[in-house]
Amino acid sequence: MDVDLIFKIAAIGILVSVLNQVLSRSGRDEQATMTTLAGLVVVLMMVVQQISNLFELVKELFGL
Repeated sequence: MDVDLIFKIAAIGILVSVLNQVLSRSGRDEQATMTTLAGLVVVLMMVVQQISNLFELVKELFGL
């Protein structure tokens, strides 16, 4: 596993949490929720891509 992926996920988490707090304090709760969901989708896409790479590697390893 690449350490850069962990740092990217952590950076996205920090950015989303700061944006969520700023938007919540300014009374824009719906936009804060959408920001959180967008961050979650981005991270999930990154993780799914890595899982896909893992499956391809296992497939090549066992010659399937």
